[in-house]
Amino acid sequence: MRIFPSPTPGRARTRASLAALAALGLLGTGCFAGGSEHSGGKNGDSGRLDLALAFPPVKQMSPFSDDAFLLAKIGAAEPLTRLDEDGEVRPLLAKSWKQAGDEEWELKLRDDVTFHDGTRLTARHVADALNHASDASPKPRSLTGIDLTAEANGKHKVTVKTGKADPILPQRLSAPETAILAPEAYAEDVKSPDPTGAGTGPFELTGLAGKSAKLDAHEKYWGGSPKADGLDVRFVEDDASRVGGLRTGEADIVDAVPIAEAGNISGGKLTEVKVPRTVGMLLNNKRGVFTDPELRAAATGAVRGGPIVKGVYEGKADPVDGLFGPVTEWAEDRPKVEPEAEPGKPKGEKISLATYDDRPELPEAASSVAEDLRKAGFKVDITVKDFATMETDLMEGEYDAVIGTRSYLIETNDPIGYLASDWSCDGSYNIAQFCDKEIDKKISEAAGEAAVERRAKAASEIEADILATQSFVPLAAERARIGVADGVNGVANDPIERSLITRETHKK
Repeated sequence: MRIFPSPTPGRARTRASLAALAALGLLGTGCFAGGSEHSGGKNGDSGRLDLALAFPPVKQMSPFSDDAFLLAKIGAAEPLTRLDEDGEVRPLLAKSWKQAGDEEWELKLRDDVTFHDGTRLTARHVADALNHASDASPKPRSLTGIDLTAEANGKHKVTVKTGKADPILPQRLSAPETAILAPEAYAEDVKSPDPTGAGTGPFELTGLAGKSAKLDAHEKYWGGSPKADGLDVRFVEDDASRVGGLRTGEADIVDAVPIAEAGNISGGKLTEVKVPRTVGMLLNNKRGVFTDPELRAAATGAVRGGPIVKGVYEGKADPVDGLFGPVTEWAEDRPKVEPEAEPGKPKGEKISLATYDDRPELPEAASSVAEDLRKAGFKVDITVKDFATMETDLMEGEYDAVIGTRSYLIETNDPIGYLASDWSCDGSYNIAQFCDKEIDKKISEAAGEAAVERRAKAASEIEADILATQSFVPLAAERARIGVADGVNGVANDPIERSLITRETHKK
């Protein structure tokens, strides 16, 4: 698989107890009450589909948040372009595009798109939506680093200017954060638009309340009428309860199946998809123990990823050698890493090691890593919280080491954007507090490369430079796991996890 023209670390959530979920009516036969009619639907025999999703919305499905990926997964909203299974840019709401100058692109739009509220899509709608996204605070990660402005050029043509040369604009415009919504979505708050009844996807978001969402088929969808009548979505944060819904027939599709529950799938099948998401340990370069290169080298040499792949992930993950995982074929031909320092001898230095429990395997991985570090001579204290609670401390470098998972292609399907965000001095997701002016220069130069091959080569070389500082310890390459009930067809197996439900998804 070739993925190229990034986190997210998993949507923030707090693990609820079974008792709390029961009180909310999300356990047992009440988990999906009022949901599907599994046969006799108006679009053939499909009826409605019941989805159990792990991570609830954090900002009422605003596309200017991580909720954008929820909107994309459930088929409610669409951007201008899409990425195929090989990472190539394909038409979506835009049917073609061309670069009109170093800083300017022209896009031709489909002329047969209708928003869920009945409004016909025009270039003015697209330009306004893109300008709202560019002006959002914080700016969508896919638009970081460019000064995007858009204007209508006729009824179905849009001109986009980027402020500087941007060879990957078509990839940027595939990000769910740049979804095009109807004007009404922005009427009350342009900073947090409401996608209810305002998207262009095969399913219209008609209701969102607490732990549930309702979507109905968009019969005038430009790609053809959906095969299912609609979707009933429940956000079930407890892993066992979510997977249990598949066993009891209350859920047709379950996402984010954890390792511990993978063996409990019955009444359906488990689909695994290799994804560009790496689990690793980031070492704080700015303060504390690991400002010493020799102690970073000692920690890097002590920690072993193999037992984590085999034990914590029970073989349902893949070994990884660097920032980029084995799903990314161009990263296989890596330059040799030359470490900058020899390992020092730890003398009982105390390490604060942190991770989050939004992904249930991470705390167990942290325990394995802590044991390796203790054997090497460090003292280790572990902190485990949900991501939302500890996000500020993570970004401000309050811990000596952090174990997390990061999708390195999710925003723009381009590793250079990930490197700029996570490994540049001014990066917006720089948990390692990493700053190397020479590496910054290389990232900046790579960002201006238009040729895919040169961008890939530059990414591999920059990766080797970062690994040489021994600021990152690769542990595992994750896989996405989706539970699908018998008779359900058309579920997307998307390696960049943007798509789950399409117009083809239905139950016989």
